[in-house]
Order: sequence, then structure tokens, then C-alpha cells
Amino acid sequence: METMQLHVSTEVARLRRVMIHSPNSGLGKIVPSKAQEWLFEDIVHVPSMLANEYDYFVKLLLYFLDTERVKGRLAHIDDPAQERNFYKPGKAGFHASDKVVELQRLLAEVLAQRDVRLQLTAAICAVEGISNKMKDNLMALNDIELAATFITGSLPDKTMIFHPLANLIFTRDIGIVINDHLLLNKPAKLARTREALLAKYIFFNHPYFAASRQNIIELYEDEHFFLLSDAEREQKIVTLEGGDVMMVAPNHLLIGVSERTSPYAVNQVIARLFDRNVVEKVSVIRIPPKREFMHIDTVFTQVARDTWVLFGGLGRDADTEEQYLIRTMLDEPLEEPLAIHQFTKGRREPKEFPYLEDLLEDVSRKDLGVTGEVKLIYSGDGEYPYDEREQWTDSCNLLVVQEGVAIAYDRNDRTMDAFRKAGYETVRAADLLEAFELGKRNPQDMTKTIILLPSAELSRARGGSHCMSMPLLRDRLV
Repeated sequence: METMQLHVSTEVARLRRVMIHSPNSGLGKIVPSKAQEWLFEDIVHVPSMLANEYDYFVKLLLYFLDTERVKGRLAHIDDPAQERNFYKPGKAGFHASDKVVELQRLLAEVLAQRDVRLQLTAAICAVEGISNKMKDNLMALNDIELAATFITGSLPDKTMIFHPLANLIFTRDIGIVINDHLLLNKPAKLARTREALLAKYIFFNHPYFAASRQNIIELYEDEHFFLLSDAEREQKIVTLEGGDVMMVAPNHLLIGVSERTSPYAVNQVIARLFDRNVVEKVSVIRIPPKREFMHIDTVFTQVARDTWVLFGGLGRDADTEEQYLIRTMLDEPLEEPLAIHQFTKGRREPKEFPYLEDLLEDVSRKDLGVTGEVKLIYSGDGEYPYDEREQWTDSCNLLVVQEGVAIAYDRNDRTMDAFRKAGYETVRAADLLEAFELGKRNPQDMTKTIILLPSAELSRARGGSHCMSMPLLRDRLV
């Protein structure tokens, strides 16, 4: 296998390689009493999530990144007789793209290394409290079966031996590529411990990442952490998820302090990146630690160097007296506003930004060279309560496949109205794929377009296309 190049220096340059993981059968075993503990907001209907929604996401990514894998084949791969094998790692007919990379496939290939298989199986059995007898049963599985079991929580005979990795579909959270470095996550929630372990073994052991191993950054608690009191530990805990990290320019990283990412982890990231000269600036954005926000990429994402989509409830307008009165009358008190501090290497005092819009406009102008208008598109077109409703269903969580062309959920109508007012076309995923197949449109020629992904089931998981993707390689922005 050839080594993959890792390099991401913006959110909006043309995407060349991305890691994803399709929803699996384990999601169909989540019961209501365990859903929130396993970090799913609701139980979902997996067949609909896959065939009617997520499969469109895979086909779109392939059309933009690895066209020959999918072009002219849509009718064949969507034939029920094919049993969705095109999307299933280990099955005959699986797409096996090296541009749209399926995490489960990489895990199975790593497990083919016997020493890695032994180490990882032992580690997972220890973390999950599995008996030695069950460990022997796991070791008897083939690579493909073992990879599936580690992810779904079920043996090939459907016996459930530990909880499914419900959140692994959100591959953004397992790590983030920062220029040519890879920052691995350290999850805040116990339900994601096995997920982080699998990611670590993949990146440190798969041949694809051999050339990048010296550039992998891991986070750890202080060496004396175990000696601290509970109160002191609370102050020094290190947790971080990739949804709180955005590489917006070659010299500039944004990182959130949130429900899932701790201040102590952010301090460690800044120190590591500055020490290695990976970036010159890090802007830290503290958001309220509430479930509806979770990560900064649920509050805003970038669509083009001059265009951002954001939740106005944490922006300038939320600070007005009128907005305060509206929310107070509706028994929804105004949340503490954002705090934004920008740290520059070699400069002791951070720069502060009063509002999120100020930071985003600064990135567009100073880091990306925008001289004209910076477009700020608001969730729900900035109208309450639609702004909050649509932010909850990921109106601000978009994945850019090439500058100005992004994938969004189809249910956020007022946000899409705002995009259209700003001069963007919106098109349903099914219609666009049909146009690609008929040769009526070329993915590489598209500009200023929001692609609407079916999302009735996907939106229940509380993560959009940005969450469901881990970019490994983007072009440099010119």
C-alpha cells in the first residue's frame, strides 16, 4: 500500500481525501434508556438512515473525489439485489476507494498484523471488562469480522458483547489534520473511549500513515494527575474532540472550549503546535457547555473564503435588548456570550474579539485575503425561533467539497432561503446525482451551490456533514 499524504490548511479548498464511517447495525440496537449515555439523542431506523440518506452522502463524495468508482454505476449499486455491498467493507463489490476512505476497512487491514491484533484485542477487552474466554473467541474471528465486532459491539452471530460505537459515524471527532500534523482526540465521554483506541491503532499502524507518524500529536493528563484531589482534577482534565478544531488558514487554527473540550487540553494543544511551528495563531472560542452546541462546528462552519454560516443566537444580535426580552418572555434566558481569545506565537498578550462575527471576518480578510464583502449567513435566516430549531438540526454544520460547494441537510428551509438570498443555488442530492450520471453537470465545474442531503434519520444523531467527515487532504487555497 502507498503512504497517504496528509495535509489540510483550510476548511474550503478542494477536498481530495476524506475518512468516513457508514452507520452500522449496532445503531439498530440502541434502546431509549441507553441512547443519551451512548451520546445519541434518539433511536434511529438504520435501513432508512442508510439507503435513503447516508448512501447519498457516500455517492456525492465519490463523485467529487473518486468519480470513476461511481460514475455510470448508480443504477447497479442501488439495485436491491446487490444488498448494498458497494457500501460494505469486506464484501465483494465494495467501492474500496482510497479517496473516500472507510474507517472500518482500515481497521480490518490493521488487524491483519498479528501483533497489532493481539495488543488491540487485549486493550479493548480490558477497557470493556471482557473475560479471557471471550478474548479467545474474538481472536478466532477473521479480520473483517473482528473489525465489525469492535465497532458494532456484536459478534457475527448477533450476540451483543459490548455497546455499539454509535458516534463513530462522526469521524471528525477522532482527529483533525492541521497542515501536515494529525491531532488525535481525547474524548470527554466514556462511551467514546473504545472509539479513540481504534483510531490510535489505525493511525499508528496502518501503512497509509507511515510517513506521518512523527507528526501525530497525542494529549495526556499531567504526570501527577492521579495525585490530585477531585476538585483539582476537574481543573486539569484533558479532553478534546475534533468538532472543536478548525484549520481555517495555513497559519491559523480555531479551537473551542465546550461541553467536550477542556481549557487544559486547549493549553496543551497550543503549546505543542507552537513548539513544532505548525501554526502561528490559535483562536480559542469558549461556547456555553450545553448539549445543543456541543462543539464549535455546530455553531458555525465556513463555505468559501468570503462566506460563513453561523448561529446568530451566539452572535452580535443576541446581545441586543430586544433579543434579551424575547428570550426572557419565552422562559429562555440569554446564555453567557462567547469569549474569544487569539494567541499568537511570540506574543504574550492575547487579542480579544467581542463577537464571533468579528473573528470570522478577521479570518476572511487577514488570513485569506478577502477584500470585498464577507457574507455571514445565519441559521434560520436569523429569525427566532427558527434559528434555534435549525441549529439543532445542523444548519451550521456543512462540509465543503470545493470552495463554495457544500453538503447540508435538506430540512433547514429558512437557512437555505438565506443562502439563496446570498446568491447560492440549492439542489437536492438525488437530482444532482442524476444530472452527474446523465452528463448534464460536472462536479469539478460547480460553484456557489449547497447540496441538500436527505436527513430525517441522520439529523436525529445530532451531527451534520461536517461531523461525518474527517478531511485527510485538501488542495492549497490559491
